[in-house]
Amino acid sequence: MGQKESDYRALGRWRDETFLDDLEKDVRIRPDKVAVITRRIGTGETHKITYAELSRFADRCAAAIGALGLQRGDTLAVHLDNRWEIAPLALGCLRAGVRICPLVPVYRHRELSTMLGLTEASALITMSEIGGDDLTSMITELLAELPTLKHVAVAGDRRPAGTLDFDEYFFGTPWEHTHPVQTAPLEPDDPYLVLFTSGTTGEPKGVLHSQNTLYAGVLAEIDVFGLDDSLVVLTTSSYTHYVGFVQGMLLPIHLGGTAVFQDTGEGHAVVDLVAEHDVTFLYSAPAFLRGVLDAQSERPRDTAALRVLVSGSAPILPQFVDEVRKAFGVRLHSLFGMTENGPVTISRLEDPDDWAARSDGHPTPGTEVRIEELPEQPDGGGVLWVRGPTQCLGYDRREDVYAASVDADGWFTTGDIARPDGRGGIRIAGRARDMILRQSFVVPVSDLEALTAELPKVREATVVGYPDGLGDEVICAIVTCYDAPVTLDELQEHLRTAGMTKTYWPTRLEIRDELPKTAMGKVRKTELRAELMAG
Repeated sequence: MGQKESDYRALGRWRDETFLDDLEKDVRIRPDKVAVITRRIGTGETHKITYAELSRFADRCAAAIGALGLQRGDTLAVHLDNRWEIAPLALGCLRAGVRICPLVPVYRHRELSTMLGLTEASALITMSEIGGDDLTSMITELLAELPTLKHVAVAGDRRPAGTLDFDEYFFGTPWEHTHPVQTAPLEPDDPYLVLFTSGTTGEPKGVLHSQNTLYAGVLAEIDVFGLDDSLVVLTTSSYTHYVGFVQGMLLPIHLGGTAVFQDTGEGHAVVDLVAEHDVTFLYSAPAFLRGVLDAQSERPRDTAALRVLVSGSAPILPQFVDEVRKAFGVRLHSLFGMTENGPVTISRLEDPDDWAARSDGHPTPGTEVRIEELPEQPDGGGVLWVRGPTQCLGYDRREDVYAASVDADGWFTTGDIARPDGRGGIRIAGRARDMILRQSFVVPVSDLEALTAELPKVREATVVGYPDGLGDEVICAIVTCYDAPVTLDELQEHLRTAGMTKTYWPTRLEIRDELPKTAMGKVRKTELRAELMAG
């Protein structure tokens, strides 16, 4: 164990217990408390399971995994929408000693083939239909082309030949009575969770976490927000993504709280769930937060139980701060993190009220950040490096790729451009790979996007750059509008009034019905850039 790792234990950021120990405590103290509440919008069905039931189903899943022949260290991939079964599967993998690889529902053949191949997954749980897409042919193709994929369990009415019925196999069969688990549970430092990055460019990388690197992320939010077993948490993220899996599910299990989730992030459905189940903690990326705020404004609900609202993964628009306060009566907190290192910075209660729109917050306890200044960046800005207890173990079977992102002292380069916020925290200015250079100046993309989005006609905005063929770059704003379209003249006048340097102004404006996004709501800038260059 390295010096930093021993320090993390000494600081209490890592521990010798596991999330199974948390579950055992929950069952002992609060067996009849509701642990998980899920809603399926299509059927209107709400499902609730207590801690006693969660533990029992986790045992069954562990035994079912063992009955498939998976050995310690093997990988089970889970390609499901948000449903209650994800929680016992996650805990069942821990008991069976296998790794779990959640895959967001939007992935299709190209992504799944790559990711299942990289992890050498032994088994896959998926659905016969997702979002109106029939996946049965894809499942047959994956089985044929991936030699390490031995078993596929399918949820839904149509199952290809050679696949298992997911519900019947994992939950309808009492495996725990006939196939006791033969392997030891995963230890706190064993590789456990494989999450693929949802970046807008580059080949997918399977980020590998232990229970301890995840626990440090859980503990960070507990410390910052003073959370306890009264926690009722809802996120608009997929529960096969870091935010949903860790903050939405492992966090409440650790505390003995309640996880609430559903198979849509649509605004009205989210606010309905917040009101109906007295949600106390809501995490919503800006792309989903817009819809949540609009829904509460259109039809206000009683959300008095809500105490914490956090947003991250994209810049927070200044108007969101006031809108959140008006709609829900709470302050908005900003969070910066990555799949590789969970929550890195969070804004605090002692910060100014509008700080979420001006800063991405202070480092979480135990986390260190440093900015490698770039000469062309103003105000001490540069490339952000991170080191701390939430940092992943590496990239699954891609040690060389991970090693290229970490220096000799364990600092990980995020690839983000950041600057000091003046209060000991940071402000993300943009991605290094999305950097726009105009007349040798680095364009402050995040600020430009925020200013563009302030225009009353603009609903959403993003900014990309591409070569103009003359050694410089064109700055293009791509927006969606509420009703009447905004014009380039209006945008430039707004930027002039705001005092933004003319060098940074967009010289091209595109209006779209919607912006292409990843599963986490991040704009696919690479896709937009390619379209603009081709046009």
